[in-house]
Amino acid sequence: MNLPKNSNLWIGIFLVSAMFLFMLVSFFYLPYDMNEMKMDDRLAGPSREHLLGTDNFGRDILSRVMEGSQTAFTVGFFSVAIGITGGLIIGATAGYIGKWVDEILMRLMDALLAFPGIIIALVLVSIFKPNLTQTIIAIGIFFIPGFARIIRSGFLAYKKADFVIAARHLGAGHLRIIVYHILPNMMSPVIVAASLNFSAAILIEAALSYLGLGVQPPDPSWGRMLNESQSYIHKAPWYALAPGIFITLTVLGFNLLGDGIRDLMARKDYIDAI
Repeated sequence: MNLPKNSNLWIGIFLVSAMFLFMLVSFFYLPYDMNEMKMDDRLAGPSREHLLGTDNFGRDILSRVMEGSQTAFTVGFFSVAIGITGGLIIGATAGYIGKWVDEILMRLMDALLAFPGIIIALVLVSIFKPNLTQTIIAIGIFFIPGFARIIRSGFLAYKKADFVIAARHLGAGHLRIIVYHILPNMMSPVIVAASLNFSAAILIEAALSYLGLGVQPPDPSWGRMLNESQSYIHKAPWYALAPGIFITLTVLGFNLLGDGIRDLMARKDYIDAI
């Protein structure tokens, strides 16, 4: 049986790889100092000297977009890491122990899920001084309930599976059962969720920076660049297009990658079933 090609996966891999390479290059090379101001060149259009033009202070937009990619990937990686770590602790505890522990932990997760993620992030960032670290922590806390539910579901499904019962009869302890028998069998949905949450983290960070509650100037952020460019949208459209396009491509890439991995796992399960 010929299964259709997984175009989402390949397009996602291409976009994510391109954006990741773009970010890596920014560590070693920037066309200009990202904060270098040249008032004589302010709002200059794309040219050989400035491929994406300049902003209202004469700063090179390409250099700032490249530096902003570091912020986007840093927020995405560490916020997802916080979400997975917290979700693993809570989800594994709730799913493996069950009973009243499960009930209490899941009601707490429901309480967090009742609030939109951007609202939780806004509250947490507003309480403390807005900076990159606080933004990462706020977004990471928002991701914990989703990962906790996914991991809890896996533990509920596998803790009574035959191979787990066999391992328990052979003398395997609880930690060994969790680490070597249950977790490896539920990594697929966690990877899919991580990819989708990575794109969500980039969007939330951009929104917070746009509102002035994320990365603070003079450090560049795609969201802050959009905020700064809105007054010049008619006079210098390239100013807003550059960060907007990079946000779109990065988020689209991770979303397609997540969908592609999910489709790939579904097809694998289908093939195994037949």
